[in-house]
Amino acid sequence: MSSMNFLAQEKIWFEKPRYDEAERRFYEQMNGSSQSSQDVGANAILQDIARARENIQKSLAGLKNTLRNKGSSQASLTQQSHPNNSSNNAADQGELVSRIKSLELENQSLHKVVDDLRAALSKLECRVAVLEKSPVTAAPAPAPSVPYTNGQHKASAPVKKDDDDDEDDDIDLFGSDEDDEEAEKLKEQRLKEYAEKKAKKPAVIAKSSILLDVKPWDDETDMAKLEECVRSVQADGLLWGTSKLVPVGYGIKKLQIACVVEDDKVGTDLLEEEITKFEDYVQSVDVAAFNKI
Repeated sequence: MSSMNFLAQEKIWFEKPRYDEAERRFYEQMNGSSQSSQDVGANAILQDIARARENIQKSLAGLKNTLRNKGSSQASLTQQSHPNNSSNNAADQGELVSRIKSLELENQSLHKVVDDLRAALSKLECRVAVLEKSPVTAAPAPAPSVPYTNGQHKASAPVKKDDDDDEDDDIDLFGSDEDDEEAEKLKEQRLKEYAEKKAKKPAVIAKSSILLDVKPWDDETDMAKLEECVRSVQADGLLWGTSKLVPVGYGIKKLQIACVVEDDKVGTDLLEEEITKFEDYVQSVDVAAFNKI
């Protein structure tokens, strides 16, 4: 596009061949010489070149007009865009002004609130200072009221005790045997009812949750068979739970198995004694955890 603009602005003398041809003919007529066939061919070539130059000039003129039209269209677009930009700028400025006004109003209200708080605080400080300067003195206890009659204090009359002779007469110094017998019968009846009620109540069975560690002899021990042997131990009040194999070291694993036992029927000593009977599989038995249920 820059090269085309350069060509459009360049000034070229496209008519020079025509002037050269006219000059040549003039001198030939002056000298009286005739054109040769070569001169005719040269004139044809020169004419073609002139036509080509004319075509180039026309195309450059058309390009120049196109560029001018394009420039004018861009100018019109920019002129059209400027009002929109100006309107947008005006809207932004209006919004900014409104926000600034709202912030100023809010700032004034906050200043007013702060001033009110300062005034209330100063009043409170004054009241506290006054209270600190004048401590409250203890009020004297009021004197007991004494009735006053005719200028003389009337003494309180002593309380006259009632005669207890009638009450003493009602007291029976000798208890009756019938009351004692009825009290004994009532006591025996209540004890009997309590015993029957306690007998009907089911007794609480104490149970414990035990976690055992059963160790084999080596890594070649069949752990499935070992667990089967442990679970074969059966007793009243014994219930086996979950189990798992826990690595110990050097490829050896121990069997960790849980069980629930009744304390009055099964103990840890009994379990260890029964499990260690399987000497081919079991090396030792340890209690890993013991919890009361």
